[in-house]
Amino acid sequence: MSQTSLQPVHVVGGGLAGSEAAFQLAERGVPVVLHEMRPVRGTEAHHTEGLAELVCSNSFRSDDAQTNAVGVLHAEMRRAGSLILRCADANQVPAGGALAVDRDGFSQAVTAALAEHPLVEIRREEVTTIPPEEWDNVIIATGPLTSPALAQAVLELTGESALAFFDAIAPIVHLDSIDLSKAWFQSRYDKVGPGGTGADYINCPLDKEQYEAFVDALLASEKVPLRDFEAKTPYFDGCLPIEVMAERGRETLRFGPLKPVGLTNPHNPDVKPHAVIQLRQDNKLGTLYNLVGFQTKMRHGEQVRVFRTIPGLENAEFARLGGLHRNTYLNSPRLLDGTLRLKAAPRLRFAGQITGCEGYVESAAVGLMAGRFAAAERRGEALVPPPATTAHGALLAHITGGHIETVDAGPRSFQPMNVNFGLFPQLDVSPKGADGKRLRGSEKTLAKKRLLAERALSDMSAWLDTPAAAA
Repeated sequence: MSQTSLQPVHVVGGGLAGSEAAFQLAERGVPVVLHEMRPVRGTEAHHTEGLAELVCSNSFRSDDAQTNAVGVLHAEMRRAGSLILRCADANQVPAGGALAVDRDGFSQAVTAALAEHPLVEIRREEVTTIPPEEWDNVIIATGPLTSPALAQAVLELTGESALAFFDAIAPIVHLDSIDLSKAWFQSRYDKVGPGGTGADYINCPLDKEQYEAFVDALLASEKVPLRDFEAKTPYFDGCLPIEVMAERGRETLRFGPLKPVGLTNPHNPDVKPHAVIQLRQDNKLGTLYNLVGFQTKMRHGEQVRVFRTIPGLENAEFARLGGLHRNTYLNSPRLLDGTLRLKAAPRLRFAGQITGCEGYVESAAVGLMAGRFAAAERRGEALVPPPATTAHGALLAHITGGHIETVDAGPRSFQPMNVNFGLFPQLDVSPKGADGKRLRGSEKTLAKKRLLAERALSDMSAWLDTPAAAA
């Protein structure tokens, strides 16, 4: 089929999902018009006009493709020719067992790949209404920061209310302002990840008195007030502000981002810290580190005051302070079909966080699927979703079905979700040890994850190798 005979697919939004969708379309010979509103219209969270700008963490989380679901998703995306994973791998910075990136280099690589692709046209303009009828194949990938006008237009079309939740941003510290006579480099359990050494995090130890004082300071700090319409918006549990976690109990942080396990303080090796605050490398130069799990809604002056009470950060200089933004997503199981099309208007397809997935990698993966579905549709080929046993298929199943409307007459159960093995169909057999005996406890859990990962990657490869049937 001649490339010039195909009408373009319009992709609205140049974030992770939109960029990946556009690339998948173009790689399949389908022309793409990618609409990105920045810099014509900015957002409270973005700082550049680059495509796929990372506005929160710089981590794509675990790269372990044997026992971690997001690591499996990484591996599947690499096999599927993902632009996002290709650029992440090319711009990775050490982060223990995680895949973290230099955020500027990553965005620049994605932007360049799409700007240079002969089948991609990038238009810097805001789409404020439902796209016109002549755009007969559209992917809306406007993400958590969908412009208010477009969000309202989508609501009116669906007759539903979109849900919204808050996403918070962690602060970033200059490395040379960290006191390494108190802090030290070490990954938990000395784990070596992609491009890492096993000493990829900076660790700041707190004894019990320091920890209690830190919790007190978080609780007493002045927060950014919410506007009236935001007051009933819930937080997403995967990205809670640090002070909200502290409000849930004085020990919550010690069993969350400040857990002291797998670490030994070389400055005082005989004393186990009561809690440990970790910082992760944020750029390839290694000059910036972000506070892991320290998303916050505290006022900027309060952040500086409170975070400088942390041992090792007394003189910290901040390259960026934390912040808070509102996130929006659809009731996708009701509104979208199995290939992410809007049931009320099938020419519109949705991708990324607006569908109800959560996380950079998940957003890009949904963009990858949306791009492939739209390409198949444009080329007159069958739309074949990935098997539910794959990480991609498990995400798709979460987004498009399998949810009850309400729980005990309360709000509907569909909520944003990171990929996890709980979304995968269960195994037909129970894993056994090398001697054939039944495994128990943590050994059984680990073996089960390995089998789920092995099945997912095998089924993903089979799906990718199956030529699309002519429609």
